Amino acid sequence: MAITVGSTSSSSALFSAAGIGSGLDVETLVGQLVAAKKKPQQDQIDNQTQKAQTQISALGQVSAALAALKSALSPLSDGSALAAHSVAIGDSDVLSTTARTDAVNGTYKIDVTKLAGAMKASSGAFADSDATVGTGTLTIAVGDKQMSLDIDSAHASLAQIRDAINKSPDNPGVSATIVTGTDGAHLVLRGTRTGTDNGFSVSASGGDGGLAALSYDPNAASGNGFTVIDPAQDAEYTIDGLPGHSAGNSISTAIDGLTLNLTAEGTSTVTISSDTAKATSAVTNLVNTYNSFVGIYKNLTLYDAATETSGALIGDATLNSIKSTLAAVMGGVANGGTLSDIGVTLQLDGTLSLDSGKLSGALSGGGAAVASLFGGDGGLGSKLGSALDKWVGSDGILETRADNLNKQLSDLDDRQSELDSRMQALTTRYTRQFSTLDTLLTKLNSTSSYLTQQFDALTAANKNK
Repeated sequence: MAITVGSTSSSSALFSAAGIGSGLDVETLVGQLVAAKKKPQQDQIDNQTQKAQTQISALGQVSAALAALKSALSPLSDGSALAAHSVAIGDSDVLSTTARTDAVNGTYKIDVTKLAGAMKASSGAFADSDATVGTGTLTIAVGDKQMSLDIDSAHASLAQIRDAINKSPDNPGVSATIVTGTDGAHLVLRGTRTGTDNGFSVSASGGDGGLAALSYDPNAASGNGFTVIDPAQDAEYTIDGLPGHSAGNSISTAIDGLTLNLTAEGTSTVTISSDTAKATSAVTNLVNTYNSFVGIYKNLTLYDAATETSGALIGDATLNSIKSTLAAVMGGVANGGTLSDIGVTLQLDGTLSLDSGKLSGALSGGGAAVASLFGGDGGLGSKLGSALDKWVGSDGILETRADNLNKQLSDLDDRQSELDSRMQALTTRYTRQFSTLDTLLTKLNSTSSYLTQQFDALTAANKNK
């Protein structure tokens, strides 16, 4: 601020100052001073925040790539990719089948002479579903299980007996329905399970004797109230001439590793062979996933001399150790074999290449060489898996580093809040100080104006003498 004193005309001012009256911008001045004070600390927080966020993102890429590698390794190390089989059915109308991992290659001739069936029986005809049958106790037995229904006169109709059978919590395995024909309504019972042992019997006792019309004794030659429509029977078949039978039409114990689903009487063949497509896909996926990791590693550790920019994890000891360990395992010996034995070779640029023809040869005959290379305690699955477990997962090295960086970001947020608070207090203090100065300048301007008027009046009086 400048104040000048000197001779002047009556229109000139004795004092001139920058104040409210002369345009002092307190808000801008305070903002500039606070910004200058804040900038070094703000730059430090911003730089550290950006670096932490960049590293978290980079570690996330590495962790995701290693998790994908672990996932790709799994079907090879546990053998599931190598245990796949293809199934060829001679006559799919006769049966279908699924192969489990323990299936053995081979061809089987299967002759189905009888399908398993559930017992079905029909009562004699009644006038309609509301017709009264009788009272007493109706007992239905399936194998060693049975239920007894007490039928009174208020619940003695054919429909009410049907409902009592279906709703009973003790139902041993029968369902009831009413079928109405030209001769009247019939109560039809059907077993809910197939097989000879799941046939049923019905007996009646007590009451008015009417329930005898619904009795059925499979050992009685006459006097039964039910007529058998379909008998309870087992499936009967031969496999390569060897006879077998089953209570159901789905048979999982006849041939190792196979489940047979019988659908019709007749003859069919089942041929089991190794399915190398799944194993080929698994090895290809492993190679591609590993190469993806190598690409991420190169990007994160790259230095561009032209732009003088570097990757987020250049020189990072953890990442370099991971890369070295993976390369050593992939290029090493496992259970006496190497990846090159099955067509996978480590290139000079760190990536893997796949010879599909050589892999196909290694998978022929059941893929024993591939299974040995990846399986067991000394296999690649175990060696890579143990290393990957140390790097990824909730307790892995990468997750721990990410947690530490997130804690650092939290601390930086606290520092930011503290800095903002201090700068706000500084803004308040500067504003108060400059507002006081501004008030003082206003008063000085007012005094200057008064003195100027007095000086001009004195000068005018002197001229008039």
